[in-house]
This record gives sequence, C-alpha cells and structure tokens, in this order.
Amino acid sequence: MERTIGQSILSQGGKEVSERFPMRPFPLQLRLPVCRHWKPVKKVRTNGQINKLDPQDRAFHDWYRFVLSFPPHLVRDYIEDFNLDERHRILDPFCGTGTTLVESKLHGIQGIGLEANPFAHFASSVKVDWKLDPDVLTTRARDIANATLDFLQTQGIDGNQPFDGDIEDLPLRTLDDKTSRLLIKHSISPLPLHKVLVLLDCLKKHRDEPYYRHGLLALANALVFSISNLRFGPEIGVGKRKEDAPVVASWLSEIDKIAHDLRLVAGSYPDSDVFLADARHLSELVAPDSVDAVITSPPYPNEKDYTRMTRLESVLLGFIRSKAELRAFKKNFVRSNTRGVYKDDDDDVWIARHAGIERIADKIEKRRVSLGKTSGFEKLYGRVTRLYFGGMARHLADLRTVLRPGAQLAYVVGDQASYLRVMIRTGQLLTEIAQALGYEFVRTDLFRTRFSTATKEQLREEVVVLRWPGQER
Repeated sequence: MERTIGQSILSQGGKEVSERFPMRPFPLQLRLPVCRHWKPVKKVRTNGQINKLDPQDRAFHDWYRFVLSFPPHLVRDYIEDFNLDERHRILDPFCGTGTTLVESKLHGIQGIGLEANPFAHFASSVKVDWKLDPDVLTTRARDIANATLDFLQTQGIDGNQPFDGDIEDLPLRTLDDKTSRLLIKHSISPLPLHKVLVLLDCLKKHRDEPYYRHGLLALANALVFSISNLRFGPEIGVGKRKEDAPVVASWLSEIDKIAHDLRLVAGSYPDSDVFLADARHLSELVAPDSVDAVITSPPYPNEKDYTRMTRLESVLLGFIRSKAELRAFKKNFVRSNTRGVYKDDDDDVWIARHAGIERIADKIEKRRVSLGKTSGFEKLYGRVTRLYFGGMARHLADLRTVLRPGAQLAYVVGDQASYLRVMIRTGQLLTEIAQALGYEFVRTDLFRTRFSTATKEQLREEVVVLRWPGQER
C-alpha cells in the first residue's frame, strides 16, 4: 500500500559559508508527519513496485539503507493494522539499517532495535538521531571539505575536476595487504580510494563533535553509491571501474541531504534504543513485558553472506579491521548461510523434533550426494538449514519474555531454493515453530512473489502475523 505524506513543503534555508562549496537547495521532499493523527493516502502497487523506496519516503531512510531492505510503507501498514500509537513500543530484533525504527519514530512511537552487524547498527543509530543542528553540520562539513581539497591540491590533485594526468605518478595512499584482503576485489579504484582516505583523515579530526557520526554515515552512502565500483543485483558485485570519482562533492551532497531532512523535523519525537546484539539473546537487553509489537525481517535461509553487502564501508570506515573481527561478529548472527557456520554451533537442538525441517535437510543432503557435490560449503547445506530454523526458534523462545500479553508480531520472510533447488517454505516452517512455542498464528499476508530461474517457480515473500497471548512461559 502506498502512502503519500502531507503536502506542506519546507525549504532548506541557511547561508553560504564558502565560495567553493555554497549551500545549495537540496531537491524538495514532502514534510514528514509529526504525530499519529497523520492519515496517508493508499493506492494499489504492482508486484514490481512493492519493494521500492518511494520518493516521498526518502527522508531519513535514504541516509543509508541495505539494497535488500524492506520498504517503509510495509512498516506503516502494520503500524496501522496493529493500531499502534505513542502509548506502545515497537521492537525490531533484526533491525538492519533501521527502516522500522525510523517509521516508528515518525509515528511518535518508541522503537527498540537489535542488530549484530556493527556497521548496520551504526547506520540505524545515526538515522534515528535527529537532535543535531543541521546548520552546524553543513558549516563544519564545508570546513572539512575545504581542508580535504587543500591537501589534495598540494599533491597535484584538483578535487573538483576529473584527474587527467598519469595516476601512477601520484603519491596515492593505499590499504595494507591484510585490510585489502577483506574487500571485494576492485570494489574501489586507487584514486577514489586515496581521496576517501584523505577525506576520512580530515573528518576524524572532528571525532568528538556531535556531527561526526552523521558525517561518517554520509561518507558511507557516498562511498557505496557514488564513489565505488560496486553494483547491486541479486548479489553484490563489481561493475565498470571508475578511474576517478568526485569524492568530496558526493559526500557534501549526502551531507546536504541529511541536513535537509533534519530541518523537516518539527515537534517532539521519542528516542529510539539501538543495541549491537544477537537477536537470540535479546532478553539480556530488553526489559520484561515491555514490547507491544514486533515488525521485522530476519535473514532468509540462503547463500547470501550479508556481511558482503556492507563490507566496503565497514572496512574503510574502521568497523572491521581483521578477519578475526569479522568472524567474531558473524557468530552473533542467526546462521543463514554456510559461510557463517562454526564447529561448535548447536542451535539445531531447538528443532531436533521438527519432522518437516528434518525432511528438508535430509532431502538436501540426498540430492547433494546424488549430484556428486563435494565442496565443503555444499556439504553444509543440510546443517545450515537446521541451524537457521533452530536459531529462529531460539530467538522466538527468548522473545516471549519481553512481550506484553496481546503483543502483535509481523515477520517478513521468503521462500528459498538456494540449496540444490530444494524448496524451503520459510514462512510455513516459522509459523509451526512459533505455534509450538505458544504463539497464536493470525494469518499470512503475501508481500510479493519472485520468479526463481533455478526452479521455474514463483517464490513467495510473505508476512507471518502472530500474536503472543501472554501465557505462562
């Protein structure tokens, strides 16, 4: 369902702080709601449009978001369907880059998020921090931009113009071998990388300032979508290599976008709590009987390594510094792909008696043997299937302690056939697990379908709607 935000428009304002980088009006966005009485307009979406970010939803959400994020309008649908308002608290235990948290805040509802990926956690926490003075942000950002350009100029690089000389003659900064090996090969070209590292050094001199985190997030978004060589489809990959890129200008464009959105905020909005944590242990952080609703999308059981989606920005901005650190935070994920499975994992004990999951895991293993698949990862397909559903069972069991009686839940999940084309009906199996743990099944809403070229079937993405009755745990 599409919602259209109210029609009043605010201009950016502000004044020029330098001739090199004047503050320019950012493309206008519609003003955001300031209370729960906002009633958006609905209209029908096609299957191809339903997972897109609408132009009127770009404020705050577009500071940085996963390509695979679910759209804000989906969260709004369930806020409305669950009759949630400022008296309630919404939890997203797999909050990613904060779609549920931002929408909750816009509706005047306190949000709580958990995220195990350090960079995604950082992005979520910044996206719900609206107390920063936007004029301070833009003024200081231009100071940082000018310092960056001045330094580049001493090296014979005009940061405002494409470089037309011999790049090999430049004294370019690089990453050490250990750090470089963490990146997807050729994800960023040498000259843009050098510019990013110089800008980052100038930005880090302001590390203790309130605008530093917003500046860092702006750099992350510019890095991924304007500066790097990355391309996004079903998988992340490397597209056409850019010999040069307007690093400083791209960053300032993101800064202006953030400042513009901060100026749109009127009235009082509740604070949001965002924890860097494992969703299987959320009761260690969230108070008992404190949550009225859950709106979330956990990982799906497939071969997507979700850490690759944020690898470039995580490494360059200092959130991952070694393979050991990467491995350590992966252990806080629900196991959803074979590259995140470890010898001592034992979440499968939670679903050991679930006949349907056992049948699927056994079918995957038999097909692997019959096809002669012998790689180490392929041998783990059956095990990761058990671990995934076991991890989700563990999460749902722990979740019960923080839910209030009558709490409503919406889990966005998708069918998968990544493991040798064996169909996994994720929503159906999670429903069975939840019912065994005492949850009431309300309904399943179809979100969209995706055609699988491997199985020639339509894969469903759906929302499993549950209710916690408040029975003895």
